[in-house]
Parts: sequence; structure tokens; C-alpha cells
Amino acid sequence: MHAFDVLGDPVRRHLIELLATGERAAGELSDEVRAQFGISQPAVSQHLKVLREAGFVTVRPEGTRRLYAVRAEPLRQVDDWLVPFRHFWEPRFAALATEIARGKRVRRTSTEKDES
Repeated sequence: MHAFDVLGDPVRRHLIELLATGERAAGELSDEVRAQFGISQPAVSQHLKVLREAGFVTVRPEGTRRLYAVRAEPLRQVDDWLVPFRHFWEPRFAALATEIARGKRVRRTSTEKDES
């Protein structure tokens, strides 16, 4: 299954977003997804299964709990696919970085004047 087929579903994208902050228990993931999307626990389990079988997440048992974590490798497919499109937004990010630096410099200069 291609990365975009897996990530095309909003529930699976949300699960990946939740896991981006670190390992989480299946029950915790299920509770959050069920509250947001109004789906059943078995439906959440199916989405986790798709993510697991596609290699996007790993699962490890810890007692009675199952802990899920993101695997970075499949996300590299997405990143690689985006390479030809980066030219659309990279100049804007560079311009934003310049403006942020200018703002910091202006604030620092005005603070130094105020302290004098």
C-alpha cells in the first residue's frame, strides 16, 4: 500500500499525529480518536492494523497494554515524493525566517535603547 493511500484517511492521519509526540497505548489512542471522530473501538483497531501492516507504526506488548510508536521510514516516502514541490514553499519559509530575524533585531535594539 502506498503511503498516500494509508495517510489519505483522516483517522489514520490523526493517529500518526498523536504518535508523533511519542509512544502511546492503544486504549489512549482509541479514546482520543473515538471522541474526535465518533467511531467505534473496533474501527480504531482496524485503522491501527492498517498502519501496522503498512509499516507506519510498531506495536509492542507491555503487560496487558499494547504500545504504538511511529516508524519514520514510510514517512520518508512522503518526504521524497514532496521534493519536486518544495520550490513552491521554500522561498516563503526563507522570507519568513528573514522577517522573524528582523523582528528580533528590532525588539533587541529597542529594548537596549529603553534600558539606556
